Amino acid sequence: MQAQGGSLFIDFILPMLLIFVLFWFLLIRPQTKRMKEHQAMLAAIQRGDKVMTNGGILGKVTKVTDEELTVEIAQGTKVQIRKGMIADVINRTQPANDTGKKK
Repeated sequence: MQAQGGSLFIDFILPMLLIFVLFWFLLIRPQTKRMKEHQAMLAAIQRGDKVMTNGGILGKVTKVTDEELTVEIAQGTKVQIRKGMIADVINRTQPANDTGKKK
């Protein structure tokens, strides 16, 4: 009778374990990857970048601090935005060429 009870335990645990592994690869892992990419994008924002907020507002970054950005959304209109509320960087500013020569 005990062998049968152990078999029922394995028959229950094995499918649950497989479901967890499936959820890990289909849901959890891609979400953590996207989160890391978003954090890297936020860390790389610099003055002059054009950004889009989660609300769909486009603007140009004029000042960057640890947690906030100052974004110019219209000429003479600047707003402060938390970095976490940035959805995307539309176009990045290119670093200045050190030699001053065009390639």
